[in-house]
Amino acid sequence: MLAIKFKRIGKKHQPAYRIVVMEKRSKLVGVPAEDLGWVNPKTHEVKINKERALYWIKVGAQPTPSIHNLLINEKILEGKKIAVHKQSKKTEEQAAAPTQAAA
Repeated sequence: MLAIKFKRIGKKHQPAYRIVVMEKRSKLVGVPAEDLGWVNPKTHEVKINKERALYWIKVGAQPTPSIHNLLINEKILEGKKIAVHKQSKKTEEQAAAPTQAAA
């Protein structure tokens, strides 16, 4: 199955990411099917080929949650964002404990 995901490039402490279409289970060292754009988190610059991204989604490539949220920010996709970082179980249990004790 194909996935649209980040491929890290750049030097140490200078991350930059390519947005690529690759096999979902492949390592990031391989050759991607297509390069769709790039992201520089230090300068907050983003460039995505909108038409090609929509094409790959149309033919069945699944974006990772981070890419999905990025496509929503760039107004390429519409919908809700996906929670990428879930809360730990301890904080969920602590939040539920006071409500259970009151009942």
